[in-house]
Amino acid sequence: MQTLSVKVPDALAKEIAREAKVRRVTKSEIVRERLERKEKAPPSLWDRMKDLVIDDPKSPGDLSTNKERMAGYGRSRARR
Repeated sequence: MQTLSVKVPDALAKEIAREAKVRRVTKSEIVRERLERKEKAPPSLWDRMKDLVIDDPKSPGDLSTNKERMAGYGRSRARR
């Protein structure tokens, strides 16, 4: 394993030391874990909102092209 020396802000060094003490591991292990975590690509927008999308075959396909389903869209509620 290669050795790498880096300078970190005091606040980050204290945070790493605190976490190492609580978990009873070395500071090097904490830094390695954090570096490995950063290598992974961030989740895409679709991955983050996948659970919000309703995938139901009974639901309408595209509301913007179906004029019947667009009736009243965009009008104020007072006129409906």
